[in-house]
This record gives sequence, structure tokens and C-alpha cells, in this order.
Amino acid sequence: MTQTLGPVMLDLDGPELTAEECDMLQHPAVGGVILFARNTLEAAQVRELCSSIREARPGLLLGIDQEGGRVQRLKDGVTRIPPMARLGQEYRAAPEVALRLCQDAGWLLGMEMAACGLDLSFAPVLDVDVGLSSVIGNRSFADCPETVATLAGAFLDGLHEAGMVGVGKHFPGHGGVATDTHHDMAVDERDLDALRSSDLVPFTKLASRLDAVMPAHVVYPAFDSRPAGFSPSWLGMLRESLGFKGVIFSDDLTMAGAHVAGGPAERAQAALDAGCDIVLICNDRPAAREVLAACEGMTSKRASRLRYGRARPDLDALTALGRWRRVHARLEAMNAS
Repeated sequence: MTQTLGPVMLDLDGPELTAEECDMLQHPAVGGVILFARNTLEAAQVRELCSSIREARPGLLLGIDQEGGRVQRLKDGVTRIPPMARLGQEYRAAPEVALRLCQDAGWLLGMEMAACGLDLSFAPVLDVDVGLSSVIGNRSFADCPETVATLAGAFLDGLHEAGMVGVGKHFPGHGGVATDTHHDMAVDERDLDALRSSDLVPFTKLASRLDAVMPAHVVYPAFDSRPAGFSPSWLGMLRESLGFKGVIFSDDLTMAGAHVAGGPAERAQAALDAGCDIVLICNDRPAAREVLAACEGMTSKRASRLRYGRARPDLDALTALGRWRRVHARLEAMNAS
């Protein structure tokens, strides 16, 4: 029988599970745990941490932001992956070679994260880099929406080869604003036609293949006065017009861009009411407890789809795989350069 998960994904304080955290994970509203750099000393330690979480509460979703480049929470004991823009540069020079490399990179990332005990990485980034957003920047594959869709699609194929799900972010596109939503509210003044012809292209093309999507804490006033993650209109478009059938994660509800929806409990309720399946609440333990209390009795029907469903690869045996050695060497060299 599949265990029902709650709609809240939490974080931890450090590299080991504390007694307080173990107790908190028993709350039925908890559906998962997201790891940050402070939780990840090296790969074997992450594997042990994931094991201790599963021992405390079997079945929880375990995730991490492991994109490559500057957003790579776990560094020691796994491949240092270059920013996705580096793969985009390769694509301009040698498209077929770069497509294969993107697929290989997704496969390698999926295998390494699965071997560490994780169910998912919040990747790939589907934002289009138009030179405005410092928080996106080289996390994006390219400045061309068609190229982003093509390369992200190959990366997604690789994740799926490894048995790992793909999480596209940040719907409907974060690349057109300079503001960092970690620190302030962001507003994108473009009209819907402009968004459809640019930022929405990767999401439209990949909606049927993505397992999960994370919306942006960005307001697009031409379509809705609320940030996308709190907008039934935007999430309704994702479901109905784009045909997306997977899981919708909120972005972290403690980010400044989310505060427009009220206090922690109000933010969580607004995100769930808009159509999110799982809400992230990080770096604020009192807020997390408030959200858990507010979500008492709630469940997330789609969340269990994201669990890693295969026999996990052995972390110490990955180096025996010829494909891993080849891709690891290539990506490490690109990252170093």
C-alpha cells in the first residue's frame, strides 16, 4: 500500500538529523525534506542522512537543488557540473554533440542523486536568459526559448534514463525580471503574447514530459495580480492549456517574493488553493511549524509519483560504469574551464 504524503516539504538544520527534527517529521502534514548545502558535507554522508530520514519516517520525498554551476548543493564525492549556459555554448558550436552531452549530464546527475538516496533534484531550469536576471543568468541553457526547450528536453531524457524525475522551473518564466525574489517582490510587465512567444515556450513544449513544475514568485500583472505560485489562473493554464498532469511545487514560501500572500499559514493556504500540490517552507522553523499546524489533515495525492522507483545505484560502484567515467571527465573539465 502506498503511503500517503502530506503537502509540506521542510528543511533541516545540519548534516545529521536531530531528535527535534525526527519528531517534527512524524507530523502527518509532512511530505518531504529538501537538503541545502549546510546538510551536505559529502556524498556518503548524504546517503547516511537520507537513510536516517527514511528510518524516522519511511516514504518521504527527499529533494535537493542540484542544477550544476553555482546551484550545486552537494559538491564533494559527486561530479562538479558546469552551469547549463555552458552546455548552451556547446550547442551553438556542435548541436548534435551538445544534445548528447545534455542527455548524458541528466543521466549522470540522476544516477548520482539516486545513489545518494534522493528522489529528485529541482532541475532542469526552463527560464530563458535575456540578460536581465542575475538570479537566473547562466543557470539558463540559453537566450533562445527554442534552444532552452531542446536542451532541457535532452537533459530530461537523461534524468528519466536514470529513473529520476524532472522538475521544470520557474513557470511561466523568471528570466525577464532583474529582481531576486529571495529578497523582494518581482513584477514582469510584459503582456501575455510576449510571454507566450518567449518564456512560455519551454514549458509548453515540455509540459507532457515533465514530472513536476515549480512556479515563480513573480507577478505578471497583464494576466494576474498575484505571483504565479499563488495564481489559480496561471496554474490553471499550466494544467488546462498546457496539459501538465504532474506535481506542482511552490517555491520556498519564506522568500520575500511570497510575503504578499500574508503570514506563513496564509501563504501555504494560498499556494494550495491556487493548485500547488506541495509547498516548500525553508530556513524558518517557527514558520514551518505554523504551516504544519495549518495543514493538519491535508494530503497530497500526486506526491507519491515522484518517489525513486528503481533499485538505487551503488554510490561506490558508479566509477565502474564506462558512461559515468566518460561523462564525469567531460563535465569536470568543462566546469574547470
